[in-house]
Amino acid sequence: MKNVIESIHENMLTVTKYNVLDKLPDPFSFDDGRRVATKEDWEARRAELYRSVIELQYGTMPPEPEFLEVETTYLGGHGQANTYRITTGTRKNPVSFRMQLLLPSRSHFDYENGKRPPVIIDGDLCFGLTPKPYYIENPPYKQGIALVLFDRTELAHDVKGEGRGVGQLYRTYPDYTFGAIGAWAWGYSRCVDALEKLGLTDPDMIVFTGHSRGAKTAALAGALDTRAAIVNPNATCAGACGCYRLHIEASYEGERVLRSETLADLWEHFPFWIGEGMAEYTEREAELPFDAHMLKAMIAPRTLFVSEAAGDVWSNPVGSWQTTVAAGEVFDFLDAKDNLFWYFRPGTHAHTASDMQMLINIIKHKTEGAPLDGHFFQTPFQKPERMYDWKAPNRA
Repeated sequence: MKNVIESIHENMLTVTKYNVLDKLPDPFSFDDGRRVATKEDWEARRAELYRSVIELQYGTMPPEPEFLEVETTYLGGHGQANTYRITTGTRKNPVSFRMQLLLPSRSHFDYENGKRPPVIIDGDLCFGLTPKPYYIENPPYKQGIALVLFDRTELAHDVKGEGRGVGQLYRTYPDYTFGAIGAWAWGYSRCVDALEKLGLTDPDMIVFTGHSRGAKTAALAGALDTRAAIVNPNATCAGACGCYRLHIEASYEGERVLRSETLADLWEHFPFWIGEGMAEYTEREAELPFDAHMLKAMIAPRTLFVSEAAGDVWSNPVGSWQTTVAAGEVFDFLDAKDNLFWYFRPGTHAHTASDMQMLINIIKHKTEGAPLDGHFFQTPFQKPERMYDWKAPNRA
């Protein structure tokens, strides 16, 4: 690839203010005080977490659709963009949106022998191609991996100041309270439905990714849809992979001191993204019944890859690390510790070719046994004390 993946060191990010509001709550503790003891218990606890981690944070989710149809509008073939229109929802109030599928060329994948490529789904087509260097610099479909692109804002608008509940999906499901992130996450699952109908990609290696608000969406979609084998939120900021209970100020490589995004910031600027109940906690994050580690834990035992930038202070890289490490207790409990990855690259808030290349490395590691890149699991800051004192239950 054109951009060499750069190493980081623990003094890249200098934390000048570190405010822990409270310890991270124990994901293994049931609401009635009992504690998870078995993997079966975890499934029950995961279902219990749904009420706070999902419904409080993002609103009540839109249901499975009554139907789904896939219309081919352009067929470019292998190595080209293929365009489809998905029509779904309810028969009374259907919704439709466009999906692009970029398939590897025949020289990059063995279609003749019935092998189908892994597929990455990215809902950030609304950002355009310019902010996504990986589309141009060594893209996945040139490395034997299919790529799906769709514009999540066709389902729910993303217009600051426009208000809550604007877009197609709200007309289809008016009795649900989902914010825009919930609507967008629903779109990821409908793309999976469409891929199942088309039969051109590997149903066992479906990957969700997205950046920033799209990363919040990918994380939620991955927690909800177990068909996603790998979930890769890239720089979510507050509202998914950061940490509500940790506020930091920090300087990246000697530049000016910046602060991390808080729930109050998120609610002030983009309240329509999340559940209305989160307004109650904007100055009381320590009282939240969950934090980001619980959303991450809901993806276990499938693969989670959290990618961040060392200088993206608004995204709270230290908080992301804290909640990822905490979620690791659940992955370990489920014998899936090898399915949890994190990575910090030099730089600031973006979705770069390097980020995508690290995701591709994980896909090839899982599908082909390729060795892992040595840049995983490095931190650009001196690791602080962990924000929790609980451990995974004894699995003996």
